[in-house]
Amino acid sequence: MISLLFGRVRSANVDRIVLEVGGVGFSILVTPITAATLTVGSEAQVFTALVVREDSLTLFGFLDEQSRTVFELVQTVSGIGPKVAMSMVAVLSPDDLARAITQEDVAAIERVPGIGRKGAQRLILELKGKLPSLATSGKLISHLPLWREQLSSALIGLGFSSKEADNAISQMVTEMRESDEDPESVPLGDLLKRALAGGRRG
Repeated sequence: MISLLFGRVRSANVDRIVLEVGGVGFSILVTPITAATLTVGSEAQVFTALVVREDSLTLFGFLDEQSRTVFELVQTVSGIGPKVAMSMVAVLSPDDLARAITQEDVAAIERVPGIGRKGAQRLILELKGKLPSLATSGKLISHLPLWREQLSSALIGLGFSSKEADNAISQMVTEMRESDEDPESVPLGDLLKRALAGGRRG
């Protein structure tokens, strides 16, 4: 597995560079931002991921290890291959993706070409809890989005146990997503009414 290359940039296009290492030129697929960052003729260190297919060997390159980790991790989600994973890295930084998954921000992930609403929801479901270590801001990221914490507190204040509140909210979220509704865009008061109506104690 080729995981790191250090050499001289011989060419740089929008989505590909050629890095000369020990007299050998490696063709590496990169994001437009990475290509724009590298200068032809200069030396560069590139973190790489080798994708093996029956008819090809393709190197994908990144300026930092976190981006490569994201590239490899999102491909563990069903339906996401290297092309969409590369688009993910191009659109969202590791911090941004970790934040979007933690806060269940479907809209942010939908900005990635090739990811629809259902794909974004599946990615959030399958990667929840796997990305917090990638955050570099130094701030702790809440495990739950703010609206969910507030709604849970409101239900508990009305006599629900923590488990009952969580069950009521989960049921409500499932019903809303089936109707393509985003809980984050609905006023807290309306969410509370829905949770009370659909998730009574018992």
